[in-house]
Amino acid sequence: MSDVDQPVSFQAPKGVSNDADLQRLTMALDVQAKLLSVRRLRSWAHDALAPRPGHRAVDVGAGTGEELQVLAISVGPSGDAIGIEPNAGLRAEAERRAEAAGSTARFVDGDAYALPFENSSVDLVRCERVWQHLAEPERAAAEIFRVLRPGGRAVVIDTDWATTILHPGDPAVVDAMVQSWLNGHPNPFSGRRLAGLLTAAGLAVADIGSQAQIHDAGLIEMVRKSMGAGAVEAGVITEQQLDQLLTDLYAGADRGDFHSSVTMFAPVAHKTGD
Repeated sequence: MSDVDQPVSFQAPKGVSNDADLQRLTMALDVQAKLLSVRRLRSWAHDALAPRPGHRAVDVGAGTGEELQVLAISVGPSGDAIGIEPNAGLRAEAERRAEAAGSTARFVDGDAYALPFENSSVDLVRCERVWQHLAEPERAAAEIFRVLRPGGRAVVIDTDWATTILHPGDPAVVDAMVQSWLNGHPNPFSGRRLAGLLTAAGLAVADIGSQAQIHDAGLIEMVRKSMGAGAVEAGVITEQQLDQLLTDLYAGADRGDFHSSVTMFAPVAHKTGD
């Protein structure tokens, strides 16, 4: 889930300090969930998982639980849709929304390194924009392999932050700012590593989906507050360079020449065996 002052991601710290933080986080997730790019890749991933009635489906890092509710409909009353969410505030919000929707989705505490399931007991696993926050994503891949039944399927969606494009502006300043951002995250190249990590864990990757996440000019203020401010603090760009970049971005937006994007990837894999 993500902090609202950061580019889009779906991983929250285990604790949120106060109600205001939780409200901002929930609002950010709701905004992100409405993005066409996110909806497209989620739809593709859902179809790739091919949930059926009776399946036991798990969403690792379920957040507000919107996607788990979709899985719950597909697996039906004979199945089980379980969301793993370590953030107590988000978990409570997910439970509230599920109850209001009359959904059978349920949520439990846990994390990607220690899924609360027996070996070979799960049919489907989805995990969205969590691994970029993990220092040891290979452990998360091993956990997915452990809990999947033979023939079970998994889809892991994540961003590769090195695919960030921001235009117009001095390319050297943009590159320095993005590199500073990458240096501040435990696994910023997550998107490109997903298939390899799943394969190394013993899963067979059948396909990889991708989607460029396009942002409008509303992102410019986020650039100033997060990526830009962090780069200035790290000393890789100056205040003057940041100011000029922001001026260029706003001018580009005014004349219809603004572009901001980052690419997400989503390998779908299965556990071989009878």
